[in-house]
Amino acid sequence: MTDKTLRLVLGDQLNAAHSWFQNKDENVIYLLAELGQEATYVKHHVQKLLAFSLAMERFATALNNAGHEVLHLTLDDTKKFDDLPALLADLCTEQKYRRFEYQRPDEFRLSQQLSALRLDNIDIQEVDSEHFLLNFDDIPKYFKAGRAVRMENFYRKLRAQHNILMQGDEPYGGRWNYDAENRKKLSKKDLDEVPKPLVFENDSKAVKARIDKHQISYFGTAPEPLPWPVTRSQALELLDYFCVQALPRFGKFQDAMTCNSEHAWSLYHSRLSFALNVKILHPKTVIDRAIREFTNRPEEIDIAQIEGFVRQILGWREFVRGIYWANMPPYQDHNTLDANRDLPAYFWNGNTKMRCMQQSLGQSLEYAYAHHIQRLMVIGNFCLLAGIDPKQVDNWYLGVYIDAIEWVEMPNTRGMSQFADGGLVASKPYSASGSYINRMSDYCSSCAYKTKEKIGEQACPFNSLYWHFMHRHRDRFGSNPRISMVYRNLDKMETELREATLARGEWVLDNLEKL
Repeated sequence: MTDKTLRLVLGDQLNAAHSWFQNKDENVIYLLAELGQEATYVKHHVQKLLAFSLAMERFATALNNAGHEVLHLTLDDTKKFDDLPALLADLCTEQKYRRFEYQRPDEFRLSQQLSALRLDNIDIQEVDSEHFLLNFDDIPKYFKAGRAVRMENFYRKLRAQHNILMQGDEPYGGRWNYDAENRKKLSKKDLDEVPKPLVFENDSKAVKARIDKHQISYFGTAPEPLPWPVTRSQALELLDYFCVQALPRFGKFQDAMTCNSEHAWSLYHSRLSFALNVKILHPKTVIDRAIREFTNRPEEIDIAQIEGFVRQILGWREFVRGIYWANMPPYQDHNTLDANRDLPAYFWNGNTKMRCMQQSLGQSLEYAYAHHIQRLMVIGNFCLLAGIDPKQVDNWYLGVYIDAIEWVEMPNTRGMSQFADGGLVASKPYSASGSYINRMSDYCSSCAYKTKEKIGEQACPFNSLYWHFMHRHRDRFGSNPRISMVYRNLDKMETELREATLARGEWVLDNLEKL
């Protein structure tokens, strides 16, 4: 038995500031490995596969340059192993390591794999990933299995705990939340001022060839070079660019959507989620940098812009992680609304006459990215209204988005978007007719369907789907005070129109593939 230690670094644990890396030791070997199990547990967008592999490769190189001992294995090296435990058992047996250490995984399936790992005569230790603002051991203080938790209360507690945007015990500016000021639609003048997105030129040809060589199935387009940040320096550059160019108008337009800008896919969004979720960036680094810009430019950046951004990271990101870990593994099987329809084929090609879905799906397939309103109120809203099987919805979201890791994807999808968890995340279903999409975007003006019509062949499918959804789930939602007005409006509708609208909704449900 040697005196060497093997330390595993997963593809979403690329945190150079972790205490592991503060000292060099020739008897400690860091393992980063491309694995077939990670490339195939769902069908991924090709850009997601490329970005993870490139980020791991660059991180391995950075560790090596810093003087650490690194073992970086590609698919060529790991092809004979069915899963991660098989690889680890082989390495530890062959190299006769004394210890094996790993950072706590953020996905339940990997946590289960590693916690069940047994290696003969080898000490195994789990350590914290040192990334989140809410310590893992403190999650039970805020979240209980099967119990609803509201993000706003959680967010306020973390704001106070970390003294972020606070004035003593009170929120900076006198209000905790400026969400009501974050719902502006983009005018023609606004569209002309949308900043050009910062993209990078990462050579991914070798990784792409390797993925193809090993016949990894994927979907989506693969631009060359890859535009996403895959190193810490690139991520910091993107953070600076966002703070200088986009933060001044981020909050105002964070819910807006458009198809009339060459930068429609990026708008004022930071696009830092991939860098955050693979831990190239720490959330506190991002928050502190944004607040520093806000502090230095008070005439250009108001409180609504910075609070909206901080809420996404300090509030929502930490919140969904707590929901995930408090409720797994049963959470992954929740289907409260008994949704069972299949995803239509246009989720894989964007070929639909619905302009909002065409734009949002097409953008997702082209860039492996869509912002939160496209994900929630267009694609997610459609799946909710149409009663799509939440397992299929989960797998699509988990595969298509470059930033999708199960701990953040599942509560967003199965909870917030599909209400499949019965209200653990959201107090009401986030359902809407075409009028919401028309209010927040310019999609409807170029659509084959008419957003103001409920019935007829040209009526917006979202309209009849919305009323059909509310009608068929009345027993569940009829007494919900947040949506009681909806049922009063349904009851006030003329009988003939109501019946025709529900009949149109039934036709739409039976003909989802034709939309």
